[in-house]
Amino acid sequence: MKVIREHILGILLCLLIAVPSWLVVLFFPALEVIGAPVIAIILGMIITLFMKNKAPFAKGITFTSKKILQYAVILLGFGLNLATIGEVGLTSLPIIISTIATSLIISFIMYKLLKMPSKTATLIGVGSSICGGSAIAATAPVIDADDEEIAQSISVIFLFNVIAALVFPTLGGLLGMTNEGFGLFAGTAVNDTSSVTAAASTWDTLHGTNGMVLEYATIVKLTRTLAIIPITLVLAFVRMRREKKTNTGSQTKVSLKQIFPMFILYFVLASVITTIVTALLANNAEGLSTANSIFGFLKQLSKFFIVMAMGAIGLNTNIVKLVKSGGKPILLGFTCWIAITAVSIVMQHMLGIF
Repeated sequence: MKVIREHILGILLCLLIAVPSWLVVLFFPALEVIGAPVIAIILGMIITLFMKNKAPFAKGITFTSKKILQYAVILLGFGLNLATIGEVGLTSLPIIISTIATSLIISFIMYKLLKMPSKTATLIGVGSSICGGSAIAATAPVIDADDEEIAQSISVIFLFNVIAALVFPTLGGLLGMTNEGFGLFAGTAVNDTSSVTAAASTWDTLHGTNGMVLEYATIVKLTRTLAIIPITLVLAFVRMRREKKTNTGSQTKVSLKQIFPMFILYFVLASVITTIVTALLANNAEGLSTANSIFGFLKQLSKFFIVMAMGAIGLNTNIVKLVKSGGKPILLGFTCWIAITAVSIVMQHMLGIF
């Protein structure tokens, strides 16, 4: 009961943001150009500027931005065939590797040029290259980052996440991207899963693709998220070597369970269920129709959860405070973001996907 009481206010606040954001697009089709996820982000950002005491809502907001978003991703697995996941994952791999390498190299160069604290630079570089807040959360204990460094890094990532969710669908349209091209672009060039889903949902709304790009971009993003594991292990190894040289006597322990994004496993399991059910009901038209209806409902619920998560992201993004915290982290995040965006577009052109 205590856990429920601690979370309920924040969850309800996110729900109060999500419902009007969802309904306003439903009843005013002209607003489909913006999309419910983006409306929720903007409302959350406006509300947080006027909240004098966010403490009673904080745990529920965090739960919504992390756990409910993960539930949304898991639900997206229903209705997706395993063959599709494998195909999209392999297609996106060269671009994923290129964008991750680019971000890590750029963050190291900027760290040297700007003479930034190494832990902040590492967190921003890893967050930009892999999956935003999740990568930062997984990396922070490995490099022994403090709360201030974590908060600053996440704020920088969230800033460019929000910009990407607002700008990328229009940019993709101006560049003449195909649906698959924008799915790859969103999945490889946007930092956090939340903004990937927001940008892809907006594209689907604008182009009437019925969630196809959202599914495509999510698969690409989850493939990219798996890079948390090798990168975190490498950072742990580097830290252990340093500690050994300085004889600090401390030990860096990394648990695979701690750094592995379990929701990806559940996403795959959901797609396994879909694949098996679809195969079993292939010759049963009525049963297949019922199953597709259920999968359709789960996908709609997933989209609503995404809108809730976007409201939470907006509530966690205080632009005024971020700007006041210093220009170097923002410049580093901006440089990584621009470099990843450019590499994603160039790689698509080179591979003939665009």
